[in-house]
Amino acid sequence: MAATQKSFAKGSSPPGPVPKGHIRLYSMRFCPFAQRTRLVLHAKGIKHETVNINLKDKPDWFLEKNPLGLVPTLETVNGQVIYESPITCEYLDEVYAEKKLLPSDPFEKAQQKILLEHFSKVTPYFYKIPMGKKNGEDVSSLEAELKEKLSKLNEVLVNKKTKFFGGDSVTMIDYMMWPWFERMEMMELTHCLDGNAEFKKWVQFMLQDPTVKATMFSTDIYKAFYKSYMDGKPDYDYGL
Repeated sequence: MAATQKSFAKGSSPPGPVPKGHIRLYSMRFCPFAQRTRLVLHAKGIKHETVNINLKDKPDWFLEKNPLGLVPTLETVNGQVIYESPITCEYLDEVYAEKKLLPSDPFEKAQQKILLEHFSKVTPYFYKIPMGKKNGEDVSSLEAELKEKLSKLNEVLVNKKTKFFGGDSVTMIDYMMWPWFERMEMMELTHCLDGNAEFKKWVQFMLQDPTVKATMFSTDIYKAFYKSYMDGKPDYDYGL
């Protein structure tokens, strides 16, 4: 396992080979997209090593592995590199077949991917609204749009009559969505769930999930990191 959680920046020496029997995750401790992959790795009990990257000052060796310079990025023992969060998560679910998170039924799997596509239209609001507030802008119309999108997702739970978006146990789609709701309090957006009873219950059910508990940070830690992020000087190693 990596000897440090501290982030690797430009000029740092590259880590050695991926340890035998493991897969390596290039991550950033506070990135919601990378958290998707961390959730899947933990839920499936996959042996892995985490190497955190300074996303503001990326090492050249990391850009050679992923020219986009984004996390999450996976690297196998054979040097194969996979990136983009939904792709990394589906790859892990296929390669490590025990405890499948995606449904085996093609229609049900397609439904999760459609729901993820809808959710991809929601995540930008988690950045636009706090940034707008910081700039002193009126964000009421953005908040109204977010509430509308969340109410449509609430309807999915109402219609399915299940605890989670894929059924009565946590599946891939829940882990794909969760990181943004973990940050909701920090972003002062919890009121956007008002009137969505099933969605609020889902949040509480997710908070009881052992994998969520194992990978989450407190609101205070998020607040400290995101303050540094908003100020243009992200402290990737906050709390270490």
